[in-house]
Amino acid sequence: MRKERVYGFDVVIMEDKSGGYVAIVPALPGCHTQGDTMDEVLDNIKEAIELYLETIELT
Repeated sequence: MRKERVYGFDVVIMEDKSGGYVAIVPALPGCHTQGDTMDEVLDNIKEAIELYLETIELT
């Protein structure tokens, strides 16, 4: 049986001056992404958080 961990992080989303959106996770230094639409930036930040946490678990 696989155990899953559930985490909650605050995400800051800002409109980019050149268009689209930028998302950052203040609790995870260096964890940020961008997207052309709100849906895209939300999908991207979820993936960025998952990858960030995988990296931490490997070290």
